Amino acid sequence: MDLEKSPAERPAAPAEGCLTVAIRLPVRIVVLVLVVPVRMLWDALVVGGRFLRDTVLRPVGRVLQWVAWAVFVWPWVTLWRYAVVPVGKALAWLGYMLLVVPAVWMYETVLTPVGHAIAWVARGVGGGLMWVFRGVVAGFAWVLRGIGAVLAWVYARLLTPVGRAVTWLLRGLGIGFGAVALGVYRVVAWLVRHLIVVPALWLYEWILAPVGRAIAWAARGVGWLVRMIFTGIGAALYWILRVLLVLPALALWRWVLVPVGRVLAVVAREVGDALGHAWRVAGHLSLAVGRFLGRLFRWIFVEPVRWAYHNVLTPVGHVVRDTVLRPAAEAARGVGRVTRQALAAARESARQTRADIRRMLFGTPRETERVPLEKVPREPGAAGTRTLGSSTTALTKD
Repeated sequence: MDLEKSPAERPAAPAEGCLTVAIRLPVRIVVLVLVVPVRMLWDALVVGGRFLRDTVLRPVGRVLQWVAWAVFVWPWVTLWRYAVVPVGKALAWLGYMLLVVPAVWMYETVLTPVGHAIAWVARGVGGGLMWVFRGVVAGFAWVLRGIGAVLAWVYARLLTPVGRAVTWLLRGLGIGFGAVALGVYRVVAWLVRHLIVVPALWLYEWILAPVGRAIAWAARGVGWLVRMIFTGIGAALYWILRVLLVLPALALWRWVLVPVGRVLAVVAREVGDALGHAWRVAGHLSLAVGRFLGRLFRWIFVEPVRWAYHNVLTPVGHVVRDTVLRPAAEAARGVGRVTRQALAAARESARQTRADIRRMLFGTPRETERVPLEKVPREPGAAGTRTLGSSTTALTKD
């Protein structure tokens, strides 16, 4: 089985120029020499930071958190729980007893009856006022109906004939004034037409129109001349600026800046690739150095300490535990047991003494007599029991 791809399946590598190939190896060597110390220093700082975080900062942070809680949070919680809440409850109870209960009592026993009485009086007064208002409205309606009847009679018998006469008179005057105004309008129109309109039309057609056409032709000629002058000046400026600025700038861009930019782009790309490659290689080197230092620390310090713990300290600790600590613990437990028994005996003696003193001072307390409860049998006696040959019903009882 071939683990390598065939040449036909491999992706075609991009074509690289001779400049790229010539720059790549020196740049990678220089960058690797510069990056390896930086990467090793970075890895050392990372390891030291993790060790410092796990051994110093995290415990110190927990201690500071506990201290902050004990200094800033716990007093306020205690104050709230044991001072503010009880005082608030007491104030709420006091306010309820001093404000709410008297207010409810006053509302139920004083304000409600007074309100009912005021409502009853208001309903009576409102009924009376409504009756008076209805009477007043009926009187005004009767008066208004009389006034309306009088006004209707005046309109039908007096105003209508007068209005018709005035309308007939105004119509005749209007017809006369219209005839006079029409004659005056026709005379004025004939005078205006022959004295103003006809001379003005002749002046416009034979004097103003030719003069205006001449002025327009002259203005078009002057505009064409000015346009040609400015076109020539613009063309001259265009070629001057093109020859003096655009062509040199285009040549500078095409033959200087573009090649230099391409070279700088190749250099920057190679430096970036070299930095990435060198950083990865430096990571592997730093990992190898770290593993070597770790193994060296383990061989020099950890293994001897572990050997000493397993082979020296553990047997010594077992011996100390069996010969010193266990007997001391047994003795301490015995002393504690004897102490507890002595304290229990002392408490029992004190309790018995208090009972004797109470009996001497107040006498023996009376014992209440217990009255036994009569037991009611749930089953009937032997005389009233049911058998196969007898019955307990009223109809079949013998």
